[in-house]
Amino acid sequence: KSVASQMKGDDDAEDGPPLKDDEKYQKYFKMLKMGLPMGAVKNAMTRDGLDPAIMDLDHDKSVASQMKGDDDAEDGPPLKDDEKYQKYFKMLKMGLPMGAVKNAMTRDGLDPAIMDLDHDKSVASQM
Repeated sequence: KSVASQMKGDDDAEDGPPLKDDEKYQKYFKMLKMGLPMGAVKNAMTRDGLDPAIMDLDHDKSVASQMKGDDDAEDGPPLKDDEKYQKYFKMLKMGLPMGAVKNAMTRDGLDPAIMDLDHDKSVASQM
């Protein structure tokens, strides 16, 4: 490792311990270490009222330092409330299949893959 990358680690200490050493999540890392599949660990986290997406984060960095970036990236309304895409969500609400909605988006010159994104987050935060 470079000196600069090792010095950055000192800044993370004020955000809390690395994810794998965080007391709140140690139980789940022990489950992984014992050989349980990631899906089972995520189900246990959901059962315990925790966000299973946390296991997708870097285990060597603190949760707080990794969550900061998510807040900064949030700009714009959620996808389902975005004026540009409201027409397509209305189509879904009316019962049209996702394939038909994606075809309409293609016809209108929009990327249909947008509908595969999280509808509760802005498009800008997911691209």
